[in-house]
Amino acid sequence: MKIHRKDDSPACLWMQAGVVKKKQCFKKFDCADCRFDHAMVKFCRSNQDLKNKKPGFMFWKDKLRKNPPAKRLCIHHMKGYIGFKTCQKSYHCIDCEFDQFFHDQFKVYTLLQSVQFDDIRGVSLPVGYYFSQGHTWIKIEDNDLVRMGIDDFACKLLGRFTTLSTPLMGKKLVRGKPAITLTRQEHEVSFITPVNGVITDINTHARKNPDLISKGPYTDGWILTLYCPDLKENLKDLLFMDTSKKFMTASIKHLYEFLEERTQLAAADGGTLISDLYGNLPGISWDELVEEFIPQGS
Repeated sequence: MKIHRKDDSPACLWMQAGVVKKKQCFKKFDCADCRFDHAMVKFCRSNQDLKNKKPGFMFWKDKLRKNPPAKRLCIHHMKGYIGFKTCQKSYHCIDCEFDQFFHDQFKVYTLLQSVQFDDIRGVSLPVGYYFSQGHTWIKIEDNDLVRMGIDDFACKLLGRFTTLSTPLMGKKLVRGKPAITLTRQEHEVSFITPVNGVITDINTHARKNPDLISKGPYTDGWILTLYCPDLKENLKDLLFMDTSKKFMTASIKHLYEFLEERTQLAAADGGTLISDLYGNLPGISWDELVEEFIPQGS
């Protein structure tokens, strides 16, 4: 399979579907971060409820479904990633074997591209990710799919992991319930899922080498992908941009107060959080850190 990419800005999916006449994509098809896409989705939803609907204004996938099967172009072709291919699943990508194959083969390369980070006293916080107070994150992909992992705060707190356990693919996860279990030798910690969803993929590289999680929690160390049909509702309870910064700042402040009480800030270096606090502070137990900072769900 050959991957095709264009130097110039390609046509937006709304334009390719024929919903709008002219619109280029300047977001590399990252629709979750596109104001135009958000506005179009909002308008199309409101248009559905109008008695006098404006003709032609519908979701771009619904527009494409009106084409005969031979003219329903695969989304990956529309994005310029592959040569010509038609869609055989009426844009229900979750049921498409080729879509799964494409993600398995190529998605990792887009995932590993540079991510913009904010630095909160030594803890990395990627721009555009959603966070939970359980120190898990999601990044919105296409078609109600999200990628999930644990944040840099948890990694710096607990250090290098030795095993990763997850439910099987196809398992339904319930928001606020334990979804990921990591161990470090005989010690164990669980992390809750921030959204409801069905597991569509597991990072086999991280499962074989859990050290990837602490080295790159937002890139190589991702853990699951989930199909989330109620994603919009779930996002209301997550932290994003300014709220995630405030939460991380408060978490670090709480950690320093905890450390000051027990170690006179022996873990701090110029106000910047060091890596592997558990490994570098033998006076503090694993259970103490987990109980104080990592909610275990119910």
